Amino acid sequence: MSEERTRLIPIEEPYDLATTLFPLRRGTGDPTMRIERHETWRAARTPEGPVTLRLAPGHGNVVATAWGTGAGWTLDRVPGLIGAEDDLSAFEPRDEVMVQVWKEHRSVRLTRALDVVRTLIAAILEQKVVGMEARRAWRRMTSDVSEPAPGEGGLLLPPDPTQVAELPYFRFHPWGVERRRAEVVRAVCARAASLEALADVPFDEARRRLEALPGVGPWTTAEVMRLSFGDPDAVSVGDYHLPDIVAWALAGEPRADDERMLELLEPYRGQRGRVQRLLEASHISPPAWGPRMEARSIEQL
Repeated sequence: MSEERTRLIPIEEPYDLATTLFPLRRGTGDPTMRIERHETWRAARTPEGPVTLRLAPGHGNVVATAWGTGAGWTLDRVPGLIGAEDDLSAFEPRDEVMVQVWKEHRSVRLTRALDVVRTLIAAILEQKVVGMEARRAWRRMTSDVSEPAPGEGGLLLPPDPTQVAELPYFRFHPWGVERRRAEVVRAVCARAASLEALADVPFDEARRRLEALPGVGPWTTAEVMRLSFGDPDAVSVGDYHLPDIVAWALAGEPRADDERMLELLEPYRGQRGRVQRLLEASHISPPAWGPRMEARSIEQL
């Protein structure tokens, strides 16, 4: 069994570990991550090898326990992952709605995930499909090509980018992924080393280099910038639901497009991604009417 290593990370309260890390989990059936009542488990690949990480919130701290050859590398970077390095001082609510949302959800932080390509793969799988379809594809891919994570937890490691880059596109079909998204995932995985290095460059440069990748547009880039880089201004332009949520929350308008959403978010420039995350955590939603996106079964086509 892998040796166990532990670190205690102080964090400003109020703080909600489960809600902070929720966007990193790909559904309740994600074989690489599990959120429980009193702890969260996450498996990852690192430059020093695989790791299983257990996070348990305490009073003003989080206890991080890691197994595997990547344990030391991971524990060095856990503060960013759990949002302990998120700068809350830059955010100022500018309307009554956000004053209340901030009061209720100040405990939610922005994450700096430890594996950029993993977040990028998951975001590509979410392009132009419903969440259920994307989560199913991630689960099938991981179960098919990955291996058990070290130590405790019973998780699988996320797919190995080197292996995924070498897969023919038709291997993705049983996972419910058509050729276009499959080719984008393969291309991203072939550039895994250079993409992981983006964690050390300024936000603007990382954003520019991500958007330069074929098949990676503003929506995918914003998802990666917010979740893996902790960029507080990364707002997901092109999202199916977000403009309506923002417009309903900030202006009482049940429907909007990206242009209207950005207009309403302009007073929060520099923190627009945080507003998005806070509104998602608040579960504010406009009245439901009109057609919904439908899930497809690409593997049956």
